[in-house]
Amino acid sequence: MDTTALFRFTSGLYVVSSDADGEVGACIINTGLQLTSNPLQVEVVINKQNHTERVIERAGHFALTVITEKADMPYIGRFGFRSSATFDKFEGMETMRTVLGDPYTPECAAAVIACDVVKSLDVGTHVIFVGELKDAEVLSSDEPMTYAYYHSVLKGKTPPKASSYVG
Repeated sequence: MDTTALFRFTSGLYVVSSDADGEVGACIINTGLQLTSNPLQVEVVINKQNHTERVIERAGHFALTVITEKADMPYIGRFGFRSSATFDKFEGMETMRTVLGDPYTPECAAAVIACDVVKSLDVGTHVIFVGELKDAEVLSSDEPMTYAYYHSVLKGKTPPKASSYVG
């Protein structure tokens, strides 16, 4: 079996973040997508070992920020390769809050979406959260970063906790 066939799926890169009573979690995912138009719903898929998964579970809401091609590897590393449990990912960055209170940075962001969790599904190593949109805002006209761009231009790697990781 050629599992590299899975690399042909198209997706973007996103920062998903949440705040549960002052405990903040944020991580990069490549599994954010619109599910329905009425009601407006999106899904995010997060590894159960990520601190952010537990924060979203407790908070019941999240912010989904679309990353642009202006993001560099230090930005990706900040949100994607460090744990929110031990590192404040927003420290030193302009940080705003959605209507639900979740943090996000407008730096390297095309849009931000605020969602209430309406369903979750445990799929083994990951949890799928379905969020109903409560607010959405376009932040820039910069091109959204695709996962293909991340791999081909930035030469990024897929970490083992990513839902798209194939060993």
